[in-house]
Amino acid sequence: MKRVADIDSNYMRMALWEAKKGVGKTSPNPSVGALVVKNGRIVSKGYHKKAGTPHAEIHVLQDAGRKAEGATLYVTLEPCNHTGRTPPCTRAILKAGIAQVVIGMLDPNPQVAGGGAKYLAAKGLTVISGVLEQECREINLPFIKHSTTGLPWVILKAGMSIDGRIAALPNTKTMITGKHSLARVHALRNQVDAILVGIGTALADDPSLTTRLQKSGTERDPLRVILDTDLHLSLSAKMLRQDSVAETWIFCARGADKKKRNMLEESGALVKTVPAGGGGLDIKAVLKVLGQAGIASLLVEGGGRVHGSFIDAGLVDQLLLFVAPKFLGDQGVPLVTFPADKSRKDAAEFKIIKTRRYGEDVLIEGRFINTK
Repeated sequence: MKRVADIDSNYMRMALWEAKKGVGKTSPNPSVGALVVKNGRIVSKGYHKKAGTPHAEIHVLQDAGRKAEGATLYVTLEPCNHTGRTPPCTRAILKAGIAQVVIGMLDPNPQVAGGGAKYLAAKGLTVISGVLEQECREINLPFIKHSTTGLPWVILKAGMSIDGRIAALPNTKTMITGKHSLARVHALRNQVDAILVGIGTALADDPSLTTRLQKSGTERDPLRVILDTDLHLSLSAKMLRQDSVAETWIFCARGADKKKRNMLEESGALVKTVPAGGGGLDIKAVLKVLGQAGIASLLVEGGGRVHGSFIDAGLVDQLLLFVAPKFLGDQGVPLVTFPADKSRKDAAEFKIIKTRRYGEDVLIEGRFINTK
């Protein structure tokens, strides 16, 4: 049953506030928030904190105790009706005596979609779905894509000058955007499962690819991924020498030098081979390997050739461009480099979702239209 009432929307919005507390911490699980409401009062509220731990419904039902009997449960995602790393939430809902369940969005996983809602309705509960559905989907785009396609949600991020350059000269590191943009980037790194760069960026910038936030106990370093077709990464690269719990994965072509591969693995990296394609590596093959490893979100940070490969393959979902009020000129490195035979008739298009100021910089957020 689908119904959207003002009272349901108000409570669902509160459940969404709870769900957002878990963004970036629950992968490959979704971020979910829940409320127990009885006689117009919120009895309990909570969210899913980490994969493998109790779901949001379990938290709020335990907190509500006997007050859950005859109450309404608001939850941003359909309660699970299958046993995974934790027992099914539907059984706990029935045991608690909940009378009505209001759902933001149904589970997109084709193996379980609709199962929880149908099960609860069959047991006599009133079930309402589709309340603030789009808002509930927005906070779980990586989970939705990963659970339906097996591939991670791909975010292409770049800091660039106003004339579209990401470095002043080839093979040089250039600080283009300001400290406010940098802080936003590190907050973003704290929410994704993996960061990817090409070997050109790895050699020119020697990046750490870590999350650098003010110490709060919640920061974490995502998996570091390098596209290195012929294994040119230096054994002294920061990401190999750094004291970080994050792993470094290097993707190379199948014919890459075995001796260099062994040396990189002895230095702490994990080297994976994929087929070549498009003058480099087969990007979709890379994404499949990451998806199979449970990576639901991937931040692509460059350089221009890597950006072009992802866009050309139609594998970018979200675009984040931090534009600084600077000109770097025609000697600068372009944001995107496409193959020479790329047809302009099928140029990539994206829809601008929003813009925002970060100090003197402007963030342009877009969603690609013609992803394949």
